[in-house]
Amino acid sequence: MNLSIKKFAEAGGVGVETVRYYQRRALLDTPGKGDGIRRYGEDDVRRLRFIRMAQHAGFTLEEIKELLALDAGQDRQRARELARTRITLLNEQIAEMEQARDYLQKLAHQCSAKKTGPCPILASFEG
Repeated sequence: MNLSIKKFAEAGGVGVETVRYYQRRALLDTPGKGDGIRRYGEDDVRRLRFIRMAQHAGFTLEEIKELLALDAGQDRQRARELARTRITLLNEQIAEMEQARDYLQKLAHQCSAKKTGPCPILASFEG
């Protein structure tokens, strides 16, 4: 794999400016210009995809930077701690989203129960 920055960004599902931003934040290496153009390989794409996945999981860029550093080290306990903390937070968010879904389902049901009159929006959010 020998990708230009544009193709590299596309492979990772981001824009070129995002790649540059990650490079400035030291999350991604900036390869040298062998033929006047920076080229990215398979390991770079894997790292970029990991960064995106970790962001979607809610990790901050600093936490992602720490995880990337841990990948090269032996501190498995710290990696587990970071993952477990994030799992706890995700579980809390899931519970909140499920509650929001339940309220919206109740609202949709109550608004479809009658064909006339106002939709009981506020009443649908009562216990």
